[in-house]
Amino acid sequence: MILIIDDDSAIRSSLSFMLKRAKYDVQAVGGPREAIEVVRSVAPSLILMDMNFTLSTNGEEGLTLLKQVKIFRPEVPVILMTAWGSIQLAVQGMQAGAFDFITKPWNNMALMQRIETALQLTATDKKVQEDGEIESFDRSLIIGKSKPLMDVLATIKRIAKTNASVLITGESGTGKELIAEALHRNSPRTKKPFVKVNLGGISQSLFESEMFGHKKGAFTDASSDRVGRFELADKGTIFLDEIGDLDLSCQVKLLRVLQEQTFEVLGDSKPRKVDIRVVSATNADLPHMVAQRIFREDLFYRINLITVHLPALRERRDDIPLLVRYFARRQCEANAMPYVDFAPDAMAYLSSLPYPGNIRELKNLVERTLLVSGKELLTAADFKAQTLQISDARNSQASFQGMTLEEIEKQTILQALEKYTNNISQVANALGISRAALYRRLEKFGISTNE
Repeated sequence: MILIIDDDSAIRSSLSFMLKRAKYDVQAVGGPREAIEVVRSVAPSLILMDMNFTLSTNGEEGLTLLKQVKIFRPEVPVILMTAWGSIQLAVQGMQAGAFDFITKPWNNMALMQRIETALQLTATDKKVQEDGEIESFDRSLIIGKSKPLMDVLATIKRIAKTNASVLITGESGTGKELIAEALHRNSPRTKKPFVKVNLGGISQSLFESEMFGHKKGAFTDASSDRVGRFELADKGTIFLDEIGDLDLSCQVKLLRVLQEQTFEVLGDSKPRKVDIRVVSATNADLPHMVAQRIFREDLFYRINLITVHLPALRERRDDIPLLVRYFARRQCEANAMPYVDFAPDAMAYLSSLPYPGNIRELKNLVERTLLVSGKELLTAADFKAQTLQISDARNSQASFQGMTLEEIEKQTILQALEKYTNNISQVANALGISRAALYRRLEKFGISTNE
């Protein structure tokens, strides 16, 4: 049964009619008192709840009711309904335990999708609790068996079959893209497109063209039609990597698409519908950015219906030997080289390193050492020789006292460019960031790779 709580009789009637047509059992009440009576006696499958009642001018009554509902029925998903001007109230509701929110007036299809997602995710949770396991899970290219990694995979198993938006967090190089691909591969959308977008590599001026597409002649350089990333991802999954690098003006445009699942191609005013699942990733501290008002709070809650945090490599050291052998085997196969082996002191040394660049740093170290040494049995000394090459760039940061963060970042990049003679791939690996993120920083600081 779906419980509707709204003091507007017209809204109660229209929602009840729509849900009954979709074959749901429905009960509708006009206020908090009746709602609590229902919740005490019956466990609804889902609750649709207005946040602004006639007796409440600031939403306090709605927030109080939400908290009471979560006490009596913590497992029941609640979708909040609020006016566009009360987004802050909806955000407070999300913090208090609501599953999702939708603004009035809403799109009926979007509301039905959110209802189905909430019910599907709740049913999956119940099945995991009852059965202890769900059907087989494709974890291709995700190497490891440590408990921190297995905990992540258990979460991915639980949510992969739903349409819930997912935010993947973790330090740079922890494998966020692999997790996003696993979510798509194990979802009902697996045969549809998986579109990767590195938001750190898209400038503000090109954002709309890249994401929404453009028609020929829409602007000076638009010599032909271009299909945007959202349209390419229709019926599939769009992966928004480095979402923390998106500036505020672009955040507004992204939020509108995620809320309505519609967009407009540049040069064409006709809205286009898309059916996409959104998976985002960042190594930034988004809650801190929200507090600093450099990341929109409503967008933050829109993209992280479910949050998956990836452990740093230093937190899953049991996986290092498996990763080392995997990277070595792939490198040998790619270069038609005989397989290499590792002396015990080599594995002990590799397992002890701090890895600020995480898996990406380990991969780079193994592949570089294997190619440079030319040996079939690698020792700790072989790896130590390579790790010394990048230690100077990191240690030099200690000399940046008194400089602003931007000045430190610029000088670090300049030193790395000099160290690796402008080899962008090596610089990005040494700094623990992606090539796209490095290019964006070069543009930001006006650094030419010829310097």
